[in-house]
Amino acid sequence: MATVPIPAGTSALLLDIEGTTTPITFVKDILFPYIREHLEDHLSTHWEEDECKQDVHLLKKQIEEDMKQNRACPIHAVDQTVHTDEEKAIREVVDNVLWQMAADRKSTALKQLQGHMWRSAYSSGRIKGEIYQDVIPSIKRWRSQGLKVYIYSSGSVEAQKLLFGYSVEGDVLELFDGHFDTSIGPKVEGKSYERITERIGCRPEEIMFLTDVTREAKAAEEAGMNVLVVVRPGNMELTDEERAQYHLITSFNQLEVTGRA
Repeated sequence: MATVPIPAGTSALLLDIEGTTTPITFVKDILFPYIREHLEDHLSTHWEEDECKQDVHLLKKQIEEDMKQNRACPIHAVDQTVHTDEEKAIREVVDNVLWQMAADRKSTALKQLQGHMWRSAYSSGRIKGEIYQDVIPSIKRWRSQGLKVYIYSSGSVEAQKLLFGYSVEGDVLELFDGHFDTSIGPKVEGKSYERITERIGCRPEEIMFLTDVTREAKAAEEAGMNVLVVVRPGNMELTDEERAQYHLITSFNQLEVTGRA
């Protein structure tokens, strides 16, 4: 397994999650099925609690917006004031959430409810965040050599912290110097990486970005960062052109810090 040098002058590593630190299948086969399997029970248990009421309120607003936009919608607007028919109201919420998930919607209402359910699953031990075995030892090695380590993922900062706070390796949040999500901008736009550079407080060439998605790598390069494309089992297959264009690694163990004592 060939080593790949981290350029001298690098002060920070910026890591993607899905397909880089964590198997893509963890989201597809663990997190999303958990929502589908436990959604109705979650709503029935917490229906009268303020947090759940807020989640349902946001979903109701999203449904109304979908109706205004003439988007396909499987249910009528949720009316939580009708407690005499609580089961019907819960069923309507379930139908809408499952419909949004099937359509791969990214609505705030959906993400908020999912986040609250995952928080419960993580804290109770029903779910543990999956991390490739080479990740934690490598991050510890990089940090011992003076590098800072940040996360940039399309998943919310809250979801990132749940994954690493309740991981198969235990709570490893202390290994990260900061977290970024798409509130700083889309991962395929160079401006997002410029903003991250400003937040970290260094020059773009001092940051190395690791991702499995070449469109993200291209955007980071446009902002002046160094990039590596991570090839893991189950990741999207790269074209011959992409393989020729980028430095590739299959394990964090391949990264070697140079120019440091």
